[in-house]
Amino acid sequence: MQYRTNEKNHDELSILGFGCMRFPTSGGRIDIDKAERLVLQAVEGGINYFDTAYAYNGNERALGETLSRHPGLRERINLATKLPIPRCESCEDFDGYLGRSLERLGVDHVDYYLIHNVTSAHAWDRLKDIGIEGWIERIKQEGRIGQIGFSYHGPKDDFPILCDAYPWDFCQIQYNFLNERYQAGTAGLKAAGERGIPVIVMEPLLGGQLAEPLAADASDILARAGEPTDPVRLALRWIWDHPEVTVVLSGMNEPGQLLANIATADAAAPGCLSDAEVQAVEVAREIIAKEHRVGCTGCAYCLPCPKGVNIPQCFAAYNTSFAQGWKQGMQQYITASGVMVGEAHFASDCVGCGACTKKCPQHIDIPTELKKVKRRLQVPGLPSLATLGARLISR
Repeated sequence: MQYRTNEKNHDELSILGFGCMRFPTSGGRIDIDKAERLVLQAVEGGINYFDTAYAYNGNERALGETLSRHPGLRERINLATKLPIPRCESCEDFDGYLGRSLERLGVDHVDYYLIHNVTSAHAWDRLKDIGIEGWIERIKQEGRIGQIGFSYHGPKDDFPILCDAYPWDFCQIQYNFLNERYQAGTAGLKAAGERGIPVIVMEPLLGGQLAEPLAADASDILARAGEPTDPVRLALRWIWDHPEVTVVLSGMNEPGQLLANIATADAAAPGCLSDAEVQAVEVAREIIAKEHRVGCTGCAYCLPCPKGVNIPQCFAAYNTSFAQGWKQGMQQYITASGVMVGEAHFASDCVGCGACTKKCPQHIDIPTELKKVKRRLQVPGLPSLATLGARLISR
């Protein structure tokens, strides 16, 4: 594992961080035993930065359970979690949410604490008005947090304003080769670097979209140069090629993914990309941008839908229908509906309430996009036909 120095406090952080949001699940709940094995394997592989959040359902408790089972593990890692600011109306709320996070994690402090999902400079101004700056100073003095930062999902022009609004210890941005001009983007990455603010990168694979097999043209470029054609390796190396990046978070929920990413991290550094890799990224970027019509990352912040629609999976099926063909997208859409487990909910069930849109960090107009899903994938009579088919299969 390689490490980059956080110049704010001289921590040596693994360039690959473990994003816990996508811990493996079983029956709709986090499989703690599987999560534990992954965490231990990650630590043994040199990963020392683990990212969770109050808002990730069951996530802090699962990580806390692993820490409790292995005395001494806490001292080997840097632990990061996040404050759910939409729920905060006072300093008492700040204390309450941090306290519950610490209780769930079974620790007395976290090393890195983020103001979660800041969407504008105005959002920070609102927090200032209710006293967050004094609160940060106090909890730092009390030793309940180490470094303070923010995770950003807002317009590019607000990002440098926010960087200058407080003496941040670090920040977290969405960044990958499709998002150079989206949200903070490359301009934001460089703005943070110029200010000496360490950058943690989330969504390096755009919710798995960049893990799909590369288009033939991109693969051919790599193959002719003798380079591996692994799309995940290429996407991660592209990010680590930027010296302003400190840690790249990856939501690894299988041992194979973890080992592969550790191996990639072992051979990544600024300037690591070959000419062939640079060319392959350019080709892949152009093709993927055309194929993926909805920029959903699968984070599931939009859920639960009041009508039971599996919004991220509907969008994944819609994108698949363009990238891999209508038939493949339709099959995925039927699976996403939940019809095979007896509770079918299709895009047509959306009533446009907008509850999801308010929570989407990508600012997707979800009801409008679900109408597009319906038009493309929901043939007349599909709900009835799918339900009948599921009944026949289950006999």
